[in-house]
Amino acid sequence: MNRDEVRAATFLIMLLFFLQPMIIGSWLALIPHVKATIGLSKSELAVALLGMPSALLIALQLAGRIVSRIGVRRLFLFAFPLQGIASLFPIIAPSQTWLFVGLAAFGGTVAFMEVALNVYAGRMEKAAGRLIMNSCHGFWALGLMTGSAIATGIAPIATALGAMALIAFVSALVSILVALRLPKVGEVTSTQNLPRRRLNQLPPALLAVGLFMLTVTLAEGAMADWSAVYLSERLSAELTEAGIAVTIFSGFMAVARFSGDALKRRFGAANLARGSVATAIAGLLLLVLPLPIAAAYIGFAFVGVGVASGYPLGVSAVAALDDVYEAGNVALMSTFALTGFLIGPPLIGFLGEAFGLRVGFAVLVPALLLCLYFADWLRPAEPHR
Repeated sequence: MNRDEVRAATFLIMLLFFLQPMIIGSWLALIPHVKATIGLSKSELAVALLGMPSALLIALQLAGRIVSRIGVRRLFLFAFPLQGIASLFPIIAPSQTWLFVGLAAFGGTVAFMEVALNVYAGRMEKAAGRLIMNSCHGFWALGLMTGSAIATGIAPIATALGAMALIAFVSALVSILVALRLPKVGEVTSTQNLPRRRLNQLPPALLAVGLFMLTVTLAEGAMADWSAVYLSERLSAELTEAGIAVTIFSGFMAVARFSGDALKRRFGAANLARGSVATAIAGLLLLVLPLPIAAAYIGFAFVGVGVASGYPLGVSAVAALDDVYEAGNVALMSTFALTGFLIGPPLIGFLGEAFGLRVGFAVLVPALLLCLYFADWLRPAEPHR
């Protein structure tokens, strides 16, 4: 790729990373509203929230092969509109059961987007010889923050459904226009009908990085789903106003990701991972200790910074392992990551129902400590063919 092609491809994929999660951020900010509208307890909401990660885990088993077969750019053209439509289902759900079903439909579309975005960014890193993964995920966090901020601001005026519909339509339309301009990157092998690998054929580093992702996403998923509920309880504020917790969390996650590539070059992937985990633990302590409410806002920021680099570091590590099975590697790593998202929110919900959300957040600390052990596997490896 020449310099102009690299510059164009980098700009476009970062823009897609920004647009795709806007609707997810909107949903996260509106969780307290949906909880109150349906009349769910914390434990009932926790069960309903299982819909999205459950469907994600199932869809990820297909996503890697489908992305490899039809190509990243073609997948974007139908996946973005489907994601926008599916995002409306949780908002109009009349009961816990339908909320679960609506989130499952939403999660199924998100799975294909996650794999396609990360595969393209991984190919860009290898083709251009430059680090962009943290910055790409910085735009993802910025999109999450933007979506939550817009939904928080306009939901009282346009209603929750109106806010979601507006964000879904605009983000999907712009995303299709962007995807049509994406240049081809590393699609030579994308049409191969690759044989399935057995467990003993997987690189050991792939499983180790997956376990790292499992532990770090416990905290990320729990914070994304429960931070607004936590703040609404402590402030007794309007339910839509409590969405500011998601905005703070995702905003600082975005800032940390934008600096992640530079920090990775200077300190290395393993050291960046360890420092990030320590910051996340400090943020959780600010949330669970009996401190003034101002400490909670700082805690949301610290956890956002702390979990920021986990996913992009993991994607870069597994994408570099293999040039042929890169989509499969990313899909398998994403399966581990989504398992963390699957376990985290209901765990926090059930503990929050029984003991309060402070106790629920506290159990994330030992999980994050395990990340320190797996951090060494994030060091770059030579890709093999």
